[in-house]
Amino acid sequence: MTIPKEVKKVIIELQKKGFEAYLVGGCVRDLLRGMEPEDWDVATNAEPDEIKKTFLKSFMDNKFGTVTVRIEKMEIEVTPYRTEEKYTDKRHPDEVKWAKTIEEDLARRDFTINAIALGFKKGTEFLKFKELGSFKVIDPFGGQEDLKNKIIRAVGKPEERFSEDALRLMRAVRFATVFGFEIEEETSRAIKKNAPWIQAISKERIRDEFSKIIMTEKAADGIEVLRKLELLKYIIPELEQGYKISQNKHHIYDCYEHSLLSLKYAAQQKFNKYVRLAALFHDIGKPRSKRGEGPDATFYNHEVIGAKITAQILNRLRFPKKDIEKLVKLVRYHLFYYNVDEVTEASVRRLVRNVGQENIDELLEVRMADRIGSGVPKAEPYKLRHLKYIIEKVSRDPISVKMLKKNGQDVMKILNIKPGPKIGWVLDVLLGYVLTDPKKNTKEFLEKEIKKLGKLSEDKLSFLANEAKKEREKIETKKDEMTKKKYWVT
Repeated sequence: MTIPKEVKKVIIELQKKGFEAYLVGGCVRDLLRGMEPEDWDVATNAEPDEIKKTFLKSFMDNKFGTVTVRIEKMEIEVTPYRTEEKYTDKRHPDEVKWAKTIEEDLARRDFTINAIALGFKKGTEFLKFKELGSFKVIDPFGGQEDLKNKIIRAVGKPEERFSEDALRLMRAVRFATVFGFEIEEETSRAIKKNAPWIQAISKERIRDEFSKIIMTEKAADGIEVLRKLELLKYIIPELEQGYKISQNKHHIYDCYEHSLLSLKYAAQQKFNKYVRLAALFHDIGKPRSKRGEGPDATFYNHEVIGAKITAQILNRLRFPKKDIEKLVKLVRYHLFYYNVDEVTEASVRRLVRNVGQENIDELLEVRMADRIGSGVPKAEPYKLRHLKYIIEKVSRDPISVKMLKKNGQDVMKILNIKPGPKIGWVLDVLLGYVLTDPKKNTKEFLEKEIKKLGKLSEDKLSFLANEAKKEREKIETKKDEMTKKKYWVT
């Protein structure tokens, strides 16, 4: 792992001016874990104006003294050492003061694994990261040990860190989920105790942290940690309402556990964010629709109720409108009925129309997640494969004379004839030509052939049209056989 030349240039330029410069935060954490950092942050004892003077032609101001330096196509955030005073809004410091040492700067950070700095000996070459001889590791809070032991631990007193920035309550869960770490006991207690503070955070920031949890490999574990630490009831209380709500003879898990297992499968299969969220929310309407208890309990219209609840949740969390529309459809139609010998092609067309052709694959993935979340062994049984075959069949453009660049009106005009069977015969023959060679589907070629065909007797033209129809039927049959083979159906 090497440090990009652009980052090196920022550090070297600051050192040339007599300032200290350290890599800090997530990039150091990722380097120590053997991962490639996404962002690079530098901390320095230079103040904002001094940073700007060092990079006169390549900076832009950010909040709280941070200066973004652009070197070629890379942006590196350079921040003066600082301490922060009182957080009235539980998110932003009321006042920022410049600190004198890197240790003071690290003390204001959230978790020990993010409170490590890497310094560089002046005048040394930047070596590959594994050659630690040229690096100085500043780790006053034991972050390296916590990385080794896979622990998320707040810097200093957890309650103080969370009172400064309540978003850290969720960030702790997100880091634990992304990295597969455990949250240290005192830190966990502080999160649980101060969970109500999350309500002070903007819904957009909560949405972003929640979305990052959803997109991890252990997304379901992350949701369960949110519940155990009492954050979920302030973020998505509708989901927690399914906890310990038993289902019926078709399910072996309660509503909440079933939703988590569905999400778990979706994450394991690396399904996209829409499928993961729909897998989590697909039965969110069940607690409100439940009637009766035991094996014969019912949940009539839970998919309709669930779609409305899903819209409310996503609107509350400020999801984009297009995402809300898509997810509401996936939840609303996840319960589609399909039995091979009972459902007609017309009903499948109706399903495709309601859900949208662009959402069909994701709807089927939600059904697969739903099945595994119910405890069944197969995600994709024969009837689901058969449905995929029918969907492709009804969605495919049929072979038709409408594909031609000339139509019946053109034939009548070119041949100067009135409506009659001759027009259909000409079009059928032309379609046969185009199916054999699609390049022939041009207005010039077709007009020339229409004139030739117009000179044939009706018997000859009718014969050629019938032969073309037979050939078309063979092509249709062959396409259908290939589609069946694709989905392993008969």
